[in-house]
Formats: sequence, structure tokens, C-alpha cells
Amino acid sequence: MRRAPDGHGRVELTKFRNPVLAASKPSIGPPNTLGLRQIIFAVEDIDGTINRLRAHGAELIGEVVQYGDKCWRCYVRGPAGVMVALTEELF
Repeated sequence: MRRAPDGHGRVELTKFRNPVLAASKPSIGPPNTLGLRQIIFAVEDIDGTINRLRAHGAELIGEVVQYGDKCWRCYVRGPAGVMVALTEELF
């Protein structure tokens, strides 16, 4: 269980070790596929975070994109196929 920095939110991340995972179709879809397929994390250093995740087998999906003067955003897929969005606010 991970608690948000402000202390109000929590996220539980799980990994099933047994029984073996069952594949589904499509097992890896694009970011705009219907359903709960990702979670967004606010980070302070998006490039540093991407580099740390790559060291653990994650891959950047597409590129890091700047949304006006608001934020940088990207999508990363981990070795288990879970997609995570990262956003870094611009001040």
C-alpha cells in the first residue's frame, strides 16, 4: 500500500505469483483502450524517473510530451505489461 504525499490518498499495488497469470486479448492495448489500464503518478523529475524505471525493465511508450505550460506527460510499460502514466508539473 502506497500513501500519497499529502496523506489523503492510497494505492495498493499487487503482483500475483500463484497461480500463473492468465492472458487475455488484447493483453497490451494502447493508452486510450476502454477499462482501467493505467494509473498516473506525479513526479518531480520525469526524465530521472524514466531512467530509474528503465533500469528495472520498463519501456517508454511513445515520447514525453509537453502540454502547453502545464506539464510534461508520458506513458511507461513495466515488464509485467502494466502501463503507468507519469506527469511532471511545470511552474
